[in-house]
Formats: sequence, C-alpha cells, structure tokens
Amino acid sequence: MEVIPVLDLKDGIVVHARMGMRSAYAPIKTPLSPTSEPNQVARGLLSLFPFKAFYVADLDAIERKGDNSKALRELRAEYPHLAFWVDAGMADLRDAEHWLEADLGHLVLGSETQRDDELIRHLCRDTRAILSLDFRGDAFLGPASVLKNANTWPQKIIVMALARVGSASGPDMGRLTDIKSRAAGRQVYAAGGVRDANDLALLSRAGISGALVATSLHNGNLTGAQIAHLSEV
Repeated sequence: MEVIPVLDLKDGIVVHARMGMRSAYAPIKTPLSPTSEPNQVARGLLSLFPFKAFYVADLDAIERKGDNSKALRELRAEYPHLAFWVDAGMADLRDAEHWLEADLGHLVLGSETQRDDELIRHLCRDTRAILSLDFRGDAFLGPASVLKNANTWPQKIIVMALARVGSASGPDMGRLTDIKSRAAGRQVYAAGGVRDANDLALLSRAGISGALVATSLHNGNLTGAQIAHLSEV
C-alpha cells in the first residue's frame, strides 16, 4: 500500500482542498509547516515519512488561469529524488509532449479536462502517463469514451472522488471496486475521503495499490509509524 501526499497549488502556494469547491480553497494551515509555501509544506510532510512520490494538482492550469510551473520547478530542484505526479490540466498532445520533455514529473491526465479520449489513447503505453478518472458524486467528469474504453487506460489509474476530498467521509469503495474489476491488472489508486490507517487497510484488502492523502496527514490522524506498517502490506 503506497501513500502519496497531495499538494494542491493555487497562486504559487499550497491550499486546503475541500470537496472540489476550488473557488473556496484557502492557504493551507498545518502544524507540519510554518507557511503554505510548497517547498516548506513538502518538507513537513517528508518529516513524517520518506515518501517516494507526491501528487501535485496545478489548480490554476486546470482552470486555465495560469500555472504553477515555477513552484513545480522549485520542488523538483529541491527534491530530485521524488517522483511528482502532476495534473496540469493537459488536454492537447503537443502540450503534453512538451511538458514531458521538460522532465517535470509524471503527467496526470485528468478526465475532467479531456475533450475526447485521443490524448489518453496516444499516451496509454507511456510509463510517465497516469490517468485520473474524475467523479463528482455519481457523475463522471469527462468524455464517456474515457470511462468506457478500459483497454486504453495506462498502467496507473487514480479514482478521484472530488466530493470526498477533505470531507473525512471515507473512500468510495463501490466505485473503486468497480474500476479495479475493469482495470485488468493495472494499478488503481484512491483519492478523496481517506481518513486514517483503517481506511488504508480497507483499501489494501480490496487490492487498491495506494492512496492520495492530504488532510489526514496534516491533522495527525495518519502517522508515520502507521504508514511504515502499511507500506509493508
């Protein structure tokens, strides 16, 4: 079971994501960092556990309001040993190829930003590409063909339950089980609602490869010792 901390970036700082209501996201306040600067928040998270990967949502890029590439480059420079999974709102093949050439990390293709399934089809065999299947409640966000054509999914898939992000409502086990059954051996990662080590153990028993986590790390409900134990599962 792999635990992947989340950094949601907006206007160059880390914000506290809650239930996908992006306009209301405020600068994060956490005992792990004196400020909401990305490098300091990352340093605080790494003080809990030697994570190997971070998920980064560039909210400005996703909403077509600029980007946080400067902050991402600074993170890459300070933590070259980390893998960064970055959702930068990519929907165009040329833009995605240029982004990958810049070597800023693994590219997360969020279904909510896709116009069709062409980009996912093109990158499905690229090990640097990760698909995020985005849901808000029962509604799938994105072209129906992305969800339907499981044969075009890359090897890593995030099941993003936006309405559960920061809600402490628990993971969407029904949705995760369904996607897992269709994923044909691919790695499936849960995002949204993970509250503590018990939730992570439940996900592990269901065959989920890992989880994207933020709130439970900052509020202390998930500790480094618990993550160390789960990482052995």
